[in-house]
Amino acid sequence: MPIVIDAHEDLAYNMITFGRDYRRSASQTRALEKDSSDADKGLALLGWPEYQNGQVAVIFCTLFAAPRRFASAVDVSEVYDTYEQAHKVYMGQIDAYRRLAGDNPDMFRLVSNKKALSQVLHPWERRPASYPDVTHPVGLVLLMEGADGVRSPGELDEWWDAGLRIIGPAWLGARYCGATNQPGPFTREGLELLERMAEYGFTLDLAHMSMDSALQGLDRYPGPVIASHANARALIKGEQGRWSERHLTDAVIRLLIERDGIIGLVPFNKFLDASWSVADGKAGITLENTIAAHIDYICQIAGDARHVGFGTDFDGGFGAESTPAEVDTIADLQKIAPILQNRGYTESDISAILGGNWRRHLEEHLPEA
Repeated sequence: MPIVIDAHEDLAYNMITFGRDYRRSASQTRALEKDSSDADKGLALLGWPEYQNGQVAVIFCTLFAAPRRFASAVDVSEVYDTYEQAHKVYMGQIDAYRRLAGDNPDMFRLVSNKKALSQVLHPWERRPASYPDVTHPVGLVLLMEGADGVRSPGELDEWWDAGLRIIGPAWLGARYCGATNQPGPFTREGLELLERMAEYGFTLDLAHMSMDSALQGLDRYPGPVIASHANARALIKGEQGRWSERHLTDAVIRLLIERDGIIGLVPFNKFLDASWSVADGKAGITLENTIAAHIDYICQIAGDARHVGFGTDFDGGFGAESTPAEVDTIADLQKIAPILQNRGYTESDISAILGGNWRRHLEEHLPEA
């Protein structure tokens, strides 16, 4: 099975807010949460055995919290009122990742440079994992989702030294640029942020940006660009309403491809059919008629399979009840392989989509050591 790299998981948020322990299996987490009153979690999709059996070698793990004005809209618990509070929350999440990796080096490793990436990937390449007999450490690459924790562009050296390598300036709303619930361009301070990011070599994540800001970022930012977790807007069924800014127009997709960017697709039913609800169940939404179609759409625009991957956002406010019919845990991402093969994709294409494209990005843009 190909190595999988997932470009978006809110692990620290779940560890701190809900006490989820990603050394456990998803089934263990579900059993422990069976009587929980936290309605926004959903059925856990992530866990250590599932990473192993799904060949999930690297995760882009987020620093995430919400401005309090948006928290009630999406049941978010890690919130802030000030940029100072956001800074404190995000640094606390970095500490959580450091503890996870430091206390469990056989399970998780922080990845902030090419040397660390190579050390993580080598065992997976040498021998596929098969839990519990053969297991390998999973690499963690830090991604900031919503940049309000950056109190000013002048403090990016602090974040770089802390291991942060990818910055998405926006979430539902942000002071640096237009966002999902706040259309518009980059602010003056946001343009300064882009300038400083380029000096260090941060990757710019367009996820959650408004279309105006995404286009402006692609035009103004000279460094690497991605969309860690977003789908093709043209293929999403139903009236998207406030979420329409959340996904990528063809114009943004084409410019991302021109910039050698990669798009991480989200297997969340609401982001595949905007009219869907949990009450509808999973029947009718399959990997074949949703995710494979989005992959095909982006590959057709690109003319190759180099610009699409996964950014699952699993355990990011939804669970297994909200994913395509075949997906019960992250290990099930491997089920896309035979579907793509039947559509004419080669073995190298499939390996690129499942993880190779994100690997190429990391190998090209992480610092040496």
